[in-house]
Amino acid sequence: MQLHVPALLITLMIAMPAIAASPALIKTPDGALQGRSAGNLRIFKGIRYAQAPVGALRWKPPVPIKSWKGTRDATQFGPACVQPPVRSGSIYAWKLPPTSEDCLFLNIWAPADAHNAPVFFWIHGGALTTGVGSDALYDGTQFASRGLIVVSINYRLGVLGYLAHPQLSAESPEHISGNYGLLDQIEALRWVKRNIKAFGGDPANVTIAGESAGGLSVMYLMAAPPARGLFAKAIAESAYMISTPELRSAPYGDVAQEALGTWLAGKLGVKDLSGLRAMDATGITVAAATAGFLPFGSVDGKILPRQLVDVFDRGEQARVPILAGFNSGEIRSLRYLLAPAPKDAATYEKEIPAHATDLAAAFLQRYPASDIDGSMLKTTRDALYGWTAERLVARQTTRGAPSFLYLFDHGYPAADDQGLHGFHASELPYVFGTVAGTPPEWPKIPVTPSEKSLSAAMTDYWAAFARDGRPQAPRQAQWRPYGSGRAYMHFTDRPEPGTHVDPGMYEFIEEVVCRERAQGGMPWNWNVGLAAKPLPPKGPCR
Repeated sequence: MQLHVPALLITLMIAMPAIAASPALIKTPDGALQGRSAGNLRIFKGIRYAQAPVGALRWKPPVPIKSWKGTRDATQFGPACVQPPVRSGSIYAWKLPPTSEDCLFLNIWAPADAHNAPVFFWIHGGALTTGVGSDALYDGTQFASRGLIVVSINYRLGVLGYLAHPQLSAESPEHISGNYGLLDQIEALRWVKRNIKAFGGDPANVTIAGESAGGLSVMYLMAAPPARGLFAKAIAESAYMISTPELRSAPYGDVAQEALGTWLAGKLGVKDLSGLRAMDATGITVAAATAGFLPFGSVDGKILPRQLVDVFDRGEQARVPILAGFNSGEIRSLRYLLAPAPKDAATYEKEIPAHATDLAAAFLQRYPASDIDGSMLKTTRDALYGWTAERLVARQTTRGAPSFLYLFDHGYPAADDQGLHGFHASELPYVFGTVAGTPPEWPKIPVTPSEKSLSAAMTDYWAAFARDGRPQAPRQAQWRPYGSGRAYMHFTDRPEPGTHVDPGMYEFIEEVVCRERAQGGMPWNWNVGLAAKPLPPKGPCR
């Protein structure tokens, strides 16, 4: 039976003290787990879903968990995956929990009376470098109170999760390497398919969801043949369909992943794979990040068969309903992604033609010199996040899957005072109903009726989509699918439906990316504006 709790009551629960917990015992096909009951919810923390190969076995696929006898404790979160220390001064700074190379754990929030309940499978963000599924920002209480079963996961990060190397490929039965963090996510989905029924969940109604690098992971999973059939719907918040490094070639200007692994070993003063495996997990993680190693999935022909843009253009991705969107101020909290600003408007207008070539006039109309800072923020936002979100829903619509687009454009005093209106990830506490669980440096969200109302509405929309693929909320505006005149939902102080989000943005970036793909030799990550190489001439797109 699904729970139906009035939205206003749920919003008030955000500020309520924790409900006293009592034991909860459950028997899964893999073995028995002892969690906690809290009111009408059952919470299970730190469930091992796979064994992470460590030390001398590092950089191998996850080992499926074996069934066990007796009862395992599931009342404490497992350690986070090894990651660099959190940067001080960032609004995303948080207290890093204990870490371990042995970190493949997941957490579950479930209604006590769940039966065939929809499953919300959450993949945290953090540039594939940082993050943990147990972050208070992702607490599943509000979704579980709406009848969903929430699963949050850890997956290997950084160099431990995404290193490719010729020697790793040589020892692999499939002659590939990298993508270990992605393989962890797939193994977690297999665990859910095998065990979630014991928690009252429906293994045929799993929604994969993630933000930022979690949204990138959602696209990887949609493209990965081994993940096919493990989920029924997808949510991608602030995802970015960047050019993905390939295992042994570099068609788009990136270094081939195996070559990058060889370079990194030399940079770390290590001769071979055994030397890399002998390094301390934290030591190699920090050293690799300091050296400039950036973790990405690897196009290896098997786990990721081809570039994401090509997979979606060819219609080879999972044909599932999708909800995707981006935030109005994505780059306001990610200014390190910006190119150096020109000294004045005249310099800006003079420099743009060298980058945008024959599209310079159109570029300056969209991103004018009259507001250089605003234009640069919008340029990078559109190239990374806006274009990706609309491309996802457009391609899924073409495949006949119901698709829904949103723009999160909400501000509140503490954020707006810092120039952070609609900043990257700012939708998360509204989606999860966790305004009290934001990082300590995060602009504080006021606990007011209007903020609670917006949060309740967004949680309702997301929960409804996970339930049946239609994001609707009681007493809120109807969210029409993108195919209805390029419809989208505009989240300001309240949900407001509209059509044609930022008219012309998608077409402009699509033209830029199309030309860059056709010529090759350059990445299209945020390759626009003052950060771009000269735009190739117009020609047929692949």
